Amino acid sequence: MSKQTNKIFSKHGSSERLQKAQEIASNPSAYKVCECCDSIVGSSSVTCSNCHGYRFDKSQTRVVDQAIFLGTRKKTSVTASDLV
Repeated sequence: MSKQTNKIFSKHGSSERLQKAQEIASNPSAYKVCECCDSIVGSSSVTCSNCHGYRFDKSQTRVVDQAIFLGTRKKTSVTASDLV
C-alpha cells in the first residue's frame, strides 16, 4: 500500500469498513470490482454477490481506488443480510 493511501486511511480514523478497505488495498490482486454496481468481490467470484453481475475490473489501481472510496464513506447499499 502506498504512503498516500496510508495517509488517506489514517485521516478517516478506524471503523469496520475502513479496516476492510485497508485489507483490500493491501492485497488488491485478491479482489476485483463489479462493473455493474461497483462492489468489491473476491477474485475467484464468478458473479457479484450484490447484483449478480458478471463483468469485473481486475486492475489493481481500480480495486485500490474503489476500496478507498468505499472505505471512507458511509454505507449506502442494501444487502440481503439487511433485509432479514
